[in-house]
Amino acid sequence: MFLDAPGGSQVPDEVGDAIARALREASANIGANYETSKRVEHVLATARADAGRFLNCSPDDVIFGTNMTVLDFTLSRTASRDWKEGDRILVSRLDHDGGVAPWIELAADRGFEVDWIDVTQDLRLDLDDLERKLDERVRVVACVASSNAVGTIVDLPRVSELAHEVGALTWVDAVQYAAHEPVDVQALGCDVFIASAYKFCGPHLGVAYGRHELLESWRPYKARPAQSEPVGRRFEPGTAPYELLAGFSATIAYLESIGGMQALAAYERELGQRFLDGLPNSATVYGLQTMEGRIATFLLNLEGVPAADAALRLAERGYGVWAHDNWYSLGLREKLPYPQDALRVGLIHYNTAEEIDGFLSELSHLSK
Repeated sequence: MFLDAPGGSQVPDEVGDAIARALREASANIGANYETSKRVEHVLATARADAGRFLNCSPDDVIFGTNMTVLDFTLSRTASRDWKEGDRILVSRLDHDGGVAPWIELAADRGFEVDWIDVTQDLRLDLDDLERKLDERVRVVACVASSNAVGTIVDLPRVSELAHEVGALTWVDAVQYAAHEPVDVQALGCDVFIASAYKFCGPHLGVAYGRHELLESWRPYKARPAQSEPVGRRFEPGTAPYELLAGFSATIAYLESIGGMQALAAYERELGQRFLDGLPNSATVYGLQTMEGRIATFLLNLEGVPAADAALRLAERGYGVWAHDNWYSLGLREKLPYPQDALRVGLIHYNTAEEIDGFLSELSHLSK
């Protein structure tokens, strides 16, 4: 049983079939008059429309890329072309380093300053600390929508409101969030929102939203003759992986066929509460202790059982979970009290109540 959705989700057959079909039938590039080129154009247009529906934005404002981290490195450099030495960037301790390292490296290259937004004792984003650190020199507030380590959901509408009051951008790493919650970038108020399809049963492909007026204002890094319309296309500097875009569309069709993200999120919250309610007394969960304000991603330890040993013994019993030290959340690791590793359990819609009950039974056995 695969209980490590934060490490990547399992992929339905129809997604793999769509990728293979595109390689067989649409191996070309856009812009030509022959049939395979027209098929590629259809794949691309369909993927943009599907992404727009998934994110609740115009297809014109969708950007595809290799993954979230590559998009973050690329777009951060585009956004900062006219920034000045001494400008400030805020990142949060909840963030995965894929959303932190691009800004640290950019700051090192250009003389910008990077500062951390702290977390509360229960590992929520400290909005008071954010408000204290905002000033007219802050150009961007970069944060996760939800933590890939402890599952905390960030109040993005409030983050966006605070950032916009000082003229800063809200820049969101939504890799974990988009896999478990319905997305509405308009309601979130963010300027940039980046996700990765492999977290929600799709191929390894990054997908981003950029606010239309913002994208129109940026000068992209691109080959000059390459297509520049719609506006999101300007920030895709090379030939797109069309077969993966076909797989992306099959992923969205799959999610919609089983109820859509609203229904899947409700089901996952039920699973998460079942998990929390059934944990043995020897378990310590780091962060929020209920499903309110979180997704069903949990970081925990069992008293007297090293996390690495627990992960190995659980794997022998057929349960796939992972033990790690920092979970790529280096700022958060400084706030976590465990000495070495912790066990991460990440649930998703294809997990079942029976799997949760069986896993909880194994945790109880490990604790004895």
